[in-house]
Amino acid sequence: MAKSSSQQNSVTPSADALAHAASAAAKGKGLPPVHLWNPPFCGDLDMRIARDGTWFYEGTPIGRPALVRLFSTILKLEDGKYFLVTPVEKVGITVEDAPFVAVDFAVSEQGVDQVLRFTTNVGDTVSAGHDAPIRVTRDPATGEPAPYVMIRAGLEALIDRKSFYRLVELAVHHEHEGENWYGLWSGGVFFPVIPSREL
Repeated sequence: MAKSSSQQNSVTPSADALAHAASAAAKGKGLPPVHLWNPPFCGDLDMRIARDGTWFYEGTPIGRPALVRLFSTILKLEDGKYFLVTPVEKVGITVEDAPFVAVDFAVSEQGVDQVLRFTTNVGDTVSAGHDAPIRVTRDPATGEPAPYVMIRAGLEALIDRKSFYRLVELAVHHEHEGENWYGLWSGGVFFPVIPSREL
């Protein structure tokens, strides 16, 4: 389901102005402290993140990876809506599914000690575990699974198909909440994927 803010006004900043403000606010190599920023809402920006992770501005794909990366670092989720925020501005954008796509992962250790470290399309990395859970939803009509991993502060990445197939190869049987599941270990946590009774 697409998510966007619901208001619009005439003083919405342009993408260039927002990028300039975000760049000026960024310090060092870490992520900007968006959780500390609570600027006034300035309206909706005609920006959309497609399900495949492509960012669009005014209907045109943003072709500069560095710019997409910059915007991704100032993304914030509030009350089910997505915003780009700087210390002085907040604008709503549309996200078709998850804001990020997990395009690869690395595996270390085995069994309950296994760690799955994901990389997103915008360069974030995260190790799945208690603070970065994996979840799988199922399309009610087709039954097709949609796997996600938490990246930060409520922002998830849709795990791409090739990575999900690799994950399935690592899945094992384990009891979860009184039922047998086929799932994944990472960071000492078991993440259920498919009920064993469905296999």
